[in-house]
Amino acid sequence: MPIMENIINFLLEPYETADFYMIMLEFTAALLGILSVWFSRKENILVYPSGIVSTGIYVYLLNIYELRGDMVINAYFFVMSIYGWYNWSRKTEGNISIVKITRTNFREKIIGVFIFIAGVIFVFFAYKIFSTKITYITYTDSFTTAIFFVAMWYMALKKLENWTLWIAGNIVSIPLYLVKGLGFTAIQYAVFLILAVLGYIEWRKKV
Repeated sequence: MPIMENIINFLLEPYETADFYMIMLEFTAALLGILSVWFSRKENILVYPSGIVSTGIYVYLLNIYELRGDMVINAYFFVMSIYGWYNWSRKTEGNISIVKITRTNFREKIIGVFIFIAGVIFVFFAYKIFSTKITYITYTDSFTTAIFFVAMWYMALKKLENWTLWIAGNIVSIPLYLVKGLGFTAIQYAVFLILAVLGYIEWRKKV
């Protein structure tokens, strides 16, 4: 099957010159990232410790690959995971979670818009600061990063709309990571897309 062979070769070619430990780090980070989204879908607090380790590894890898936008978003995820862990852990005296799954109100939507705009500007200037060549990937990266900034914040607040944003960002990210030569990560985002759809369906039943 020539088509399948071409796909496999396309995915594996970027790894031919990569160090084995770098490949294993990416694989580990991708696997933990998938587990993190799975836990999030189930409203399980383990979403955050698994996410913290995954994003920490990605910050290291993406800095080496000079993918500044992706590095910034994973650093943001790392920090927001700490906040989300704290927020999801808050319980009443009866051991009932204080933070419930809800929809965003008007104020939260406006804040989300500002986070998105700030994210686009921040990532673009991150590329400029690190003297990274500006290409169409830069603009696409800025867009997806800004979407994920808002999605991560909404997730920490247990807002249903976090899944809508994850779905949109994942659809763009899959081909983007293939172009960047990170095959494992592209596969990870494909799984993210499926889990995000399932997560939206499950959370919507609880609103």
